[in-house]
Amino acid sequence: MTQLTRAAVDPTPRTDPPLRRVDLGEVPYLQAMEQMTIWAEERRTGLAEDRLFLLSHPPVITYGHRTPPSDLPQDLDIPTVEVDRGGYATYHGPGQLIGYLVVDVRQRGPVDIVRWVENSLIAALAELGFATVRRDTPKGAHSLVGVWTPEHHKLVSIGMRIRGGITTHGFALNIDPDLSVFDRFTACRLEDVTMTSLRRISETKGIPLPSEAVIRDTIARHFGATSE
Repeated sequence: MTQLTRAAVDPTPRTDPPLRRVDLGEVPYLQAMEQMTIWAEERRTGLAEDRLFLLSHPPVITYGHRTPPSDLPQDLDIPTVEVDRGGYATYHGPGQLIGYLVVDVRQRGPVDIVRWVENSLIAALAELGFATVRRDTPKGAHSLVGVWTPEHHKLVSIGMRIRGGITTHGFALNIDPDLSVFDRFTACRLEDVTMTSLRRISETKGIPLPSEAVIRDTIARHFGATSE
């Protein structure tokens, strides 16, 4: 019989550090980016724990540095802001729930942070009655990171940055935004993408749309985030 050593089987389960939930209201995008720099530095220096910030933004289109100018809107009276996250162009505005994760990945063991975000959101949405999936990106294709309906309509955009082991940025969940804005530019470098929302899905499926408070609570719980 082979004797198992502690190195092979460690009976002590690894416990992730606590994740604190911070609820905010509508925050102008540039103000939130200034705050995010402070939040990241607080985490880097140990002045704050890992945190999940839940908020919304006034209308704005943000884009990563690799976004070609042709992807951006030419006829929208909405500010456009270049950002230091991964990904391409996307829209933020009323009716979305934004989640910014400022966490130290070095204290969470070997983890694919984007996969963790996708899976946490998928589990939360399932509890709310909405079936969703993640998609693998084929080699050579533009990124399919995010959360999608089984019909491959995009519900959640995800764009993150890791610098010095600290994550910034996060996800944008479409609850009930003005989806027509997405028709005026190329979202996420995906020319044929169909964006959707929980409102649209709920009307199509004939299921109730949860309140934003319930959505926030459910998402926070599946990330393991608490406000205590």
